[in-house]
Amino acid sequence: MSKNINGAVLRRLILSSTKLLDQNKSYVDSLNVFPVPDGDTGTNMSLTMMAASKEVENCPNNNIIDLSNALSKGALRGARGNSGVILSQIFKGMSSIFVQENEEITPKIFARALKEGSDVAYKAVTKPKEGTMLTVIRGMAEHALSITKKAIEMEDFLKSVIEYGEQVLLQTPEMLPVLKKAGVIDAGGRGLLIIFTGFYNVITNTESPEILEYNDRISSSQSLNTYKQFHADLDSLEDIEFAYCTEFFIINLFKKTTEADIDRFREKLMAIGDCVLVIGDLSLVKVHIHTNNPGTALQYALKLGELDKLKIENMLEQNRALKQSQEELKPFGMVSVCVGEGLSNIFKDLMVDYIIEGGQTMNPSADDIAQAADKVMAENVFIFPNNKNIILAAEQAKEITKRNLIIIPTVNIPQGIACALCYDPESDLEENRESMMEALQSVKVGQVTYAVRSTSYADGKQLSQGDIIGIDSKDIVATGQDVSVVTKDLIEKMMDNNVSNITLYFGSDVDEQDARKIVEELSEKYPRCDVDCHFGGQPLYYYIVALE
Repeated sequence: MSKNINGAVLRRLILSSTKLLDQNKSYVDSLNVFPVPDGDTGTNMSLTMMAASKEVENCPNNNIIDLSNALSKGALRGARGNSGVILSQIFKGMSSIFVQENEEITPKIFARALKEGSDVAYKAVTKPKEGTMLTVIRGMAEHALSITKKAIEMEDFLKSVIEYGEQVLLQTPEMLPVLKKAGVIDAGGRGLLIIFTGFYNVITNTESPEILEYNDRISSSQSLNTYKQFHADLDSLEDIEFAYCTEFFIINLFKKTTEADIDRFREKLMAIGDCVLVIGDLSLVKVHIHTNNPGTALQYALKLGELDKLKIENMLEQNRALKQSQEELKPFGMVSVCVGEGLSNIFKDLMVDYIIEGGQTMNPSADDIAQAADKVMAENVFIFPNNKNIILAAEQAKEITKRNLIIIPTVNIPQGIACALCYDPESDLEENRESMMEALQSVKVGQVTYAVRSTSYADGKQLSQGDIIGIDSKDIVATGQDVSVVTKDLIEKMMDNNVSNITLYFGSDVDEQDARKIVEELSEKYPRCDVDCHFGGQPLYYYIVALE
C-alpha cells in the first residue's frame, strides 16, 4: 500500500484524473442548472484539467516543485468559466504547499494542501455561494485535516476524503435553492470528486478511466431519480440580470501596475456586474465577469496592461435559444427499454431519444414509461418495450402521459433495433407505424443464457442447474456446457435459406475475443451471410442473436 506521493506518482495523478474527467464531462454538463452554457461545467473543468496536464506532461523531470509549478501555471492559463477558474485556484493553493516538499507528499501534507486550495479558491470569488464546489472542497479539506491527526495510509486517506465529499455534495441542494428547484446536486462539486477519484485510482492501481455512474438528481422529496437525461425548468431558475459573460487575460502588465491596482480593478468590476473573478499576479491576470457593460470592463483592464483571448457571450440570447429549443416539440420521438451499456449506446446511435433501463427481471412501471416519454420533446413518441412483460405497462402509460404514445409491441432487443432502423422522420405517423410493425416480422431472435434450476422440458428432456441453454422465440432448442458451442448450435437450429445477416450482441460476461471467434467460425460455415457482433453489455444473457 502506497504511503506517500512522489513526483512520478504526482504526474500520474494529474494525467489519470484528466482522462477520467474528460470521459465524464458530458455527464457533469448535464447537471448544469444555469439556463445558458456559461459554458458547461464539465467541459470547462475538463479543458482546464487538459491545460494543466499539458504543462505537467511537458515538465522535463519528476521534481515535485517543478511539477507543482507546472500544474498551477497550466490550470490558470487554461481556466474556462467560473468552474474552471475556481478549479485553477484550488490547484494554485495546493501547489503552494506541494512546492515546499522536495521528495514526497504525505497525507498530512496533502490535507494542508487541500486547506490552502480551499482558502485560495474562496478568496478568488468576490461573493462565494455555499452549495457550490467551494463548499465541497472546504468540507473535504476540513475532513482531511481531522483524519490526519493520527497516522493514516494515503489510500485510506483519499477514500475517506472522497466519501466525505460525497456527503457534502448531497447536501448542496439544501444550500442553494436553484439546485433544489432543478433537482440536481452541484455540477462543479461532482466534477471535483471525479478528479479526486482519478487520484484514488492511481493510488489503488486501478487507473483505467471508465465512465462513472452516479445518481445526482433528486425529486422534490429528496428521493433519488434514476433518469439519466435532465431538462431543467428554465422558467423557475434565476433571471439573468447581467447579459454578457466576459472573459479575458491581461498580459504584459505595465511596469507601473501594482498589486493594489489589480485589487482596485476587481472592485471596479464588482460595481458593474457579478460573478467577478480576478486572479493572478503581475505576470498574468485572468478575468471573468457577467456584466451589461463589457466595454467598460475592457477599458478598466487596458489601464493595467494588454488584453488577450477575449471572449464575450450574450447570455440572454443563449437563454432565449435554449428556452425555444425546450418548448418546441418535434413531430416524432422514440423511447426504448433495455439494459446494458452497449445496447443503450446502439439505440442512442439510432437516434432514440430516451433509454429506460429495464428488461428481464427489471420491468419499468407505467409511470416510469410515461415520465420518460414526457421528457422527449416530441408530439408523438414511439415506445419499444422490447419485452413481452412490459407491453401492458406501456399501454397503460398512455393514460398518464402528456405525449401521444404509439406502442410498438417489440418483445426483444433485435426487434427494437429493427424498428428504430426503419424510422423515417420524413414519413407521417401511420407510415412509420406500419414500417415498424413490418420490421417486427423481419428478424428471428435467439438468446443464450443459463438454467437457474434443474427441470425437465420438451418431451421430458432433463436440464440441470447451470446448464447453458439456447432459446429461440419460444423453446429451448440447444443445451450444453460451453457457451460458444450452444450459441452456434442455436443459430444452426434457427437458420433457413432466407437468412442473409447474422448479428450477435454479446453480454457483460463474454470476452470480445470469444465473440469475434464465433463470428469467424460462423462466417466460414455460412459464407452467403454477413456475420457481425456488437457489445451489448446485457446481464444474464451471454448472447442475443438476430437472424435477418
